[in-house]
Amino acid sequence: MAITATGPSSEIDLFSDEAVRDPYDRYRELRDAGPAVYLEKNQAWAVTRFQGVREVLRDWERFTSEKGVAMNEAMNAANIGSIVASDPPQHTKLRKVLSERLSPGAIGKLTDQISMQADELVASLVERENFDAVQDLAAFFPISVVADLIGLPDEGRAKLLDWGNAVFDGFGPDNPRTEAAMPKIGEMWAYVAEVATRDQLAPGSMGLAVYEAADRGEIDPESCIPLMGGYVAAGMDTTVNAIGTGVLLLAENPDQWRRLKSDASLIRSAGNEILRYDSPVQMFARTATDDQEIEGRQIPSGDRVLAVYGSANRDERKWESADVFDVARNPIDHLGLGFGVHRCAGAALARLEIEAIFASLVARVSEIRIEAEPVRQLNNTVRGLKSLPVSVAT
Repeated sequence: MAITATGPSSEIDLFSDEAVRDPYDRYRELRDAGPAVYLEKNQAWAVTRFQGVREVLRDWERFTSEKGVAMNEAMNAANIGSIVASDPPQHTKLRKVLSERLSPGAIGKLTDQISMQADELVASLVERENFDAVQDLAAFFPISVVADLIGLPDEGRAKLLDWGNAVFDGFGPDNPRTEAAMPKIGEMWAYVAEVATRDQLAPGSMGLAVYEAADRGEIDPESCIPLMGGYVAAGMDTTVNAIGTGVLLLAENPDQWRRLKSDASLIRSAGNEILRYDSPVQMFARTATDDQEIEGRQIPSGDRVLAVYGSANRDERKWESADVFDVARNPIDHLGLGFGVHRCAGAALARLEIEAIFASLVARVSEIRIEAEPVRQLNNTVRGLKSLPVSVAT
């Protein structure tokens, strides 16, 4: 891609190990530099302020997903026409397949079931007193819930999170993480095509609903496998990373944990604050469809635009004391689950799972202690932990 920068530029590489491990000072530098800053190393415009990111996500006609939302051409070519790399009317048609099943009303009917599953898991871990808040809690719970809802066979479930992480790595630029992810992405597509087949999906499941929509002529038959792949890949990473990060934040901020313990009505607010403060999905790319403008900054037609959710959610122009974790803030308009037509389709389910886990922890645990150095997962697109050893007191 030709360098066409007409505004401030930066040598920051948002996909370096250092930036992925600790991006927030870099985000602040980019926000202060302007509403859109050209990243020389990434060959893309970084939009990092809340209003700008919201504008990019809202206006799909100006900032299209149809040319892909990844930072490399191979991934973009492989995803053209998929639910993530399409705009209305194609995106609307694909999203409609499961819109009723993933609506807040439909997900609300699962509240008792998911709350019971969450409480059973938390109770078993609390009894142990020491456990890994990522491997034993955050990763275990959403994988079982989502796999059951999609109706996946038992075979392959153990690899779901690894495949999902690989897909999100694949949205990065041509770097070692992207290269290492490609074989795993291939494994996932083989699983969807050869194992999670129509005849292996559970009756009444969301996965089977995809094929039934094709039977009714609502979507093209060739859209079934890409749709299934999208749900398998994206169905759990947001929730896994939000739960793991939330446990870390509440352990590191005991005053906030005590506040939550004293007022359980703040659990929904706390969930929103976790998603704002350390967003599970940090960024996605778009392409300018014509010469565009973000808060007066010109972006040339055809240039790649990086909407940085993680930075927007820390924008001091939007949030007072943006770098403070406050469970009572209730930032209901955060961008942690996206915005506009591409907002996370499973947002209601993610919120329900997050709230169910923390409601059970609040009810059963008096104190959370970190017992060893947390291990951060380095990923091109999502932010979270690989391991978080903790102990709890009751």
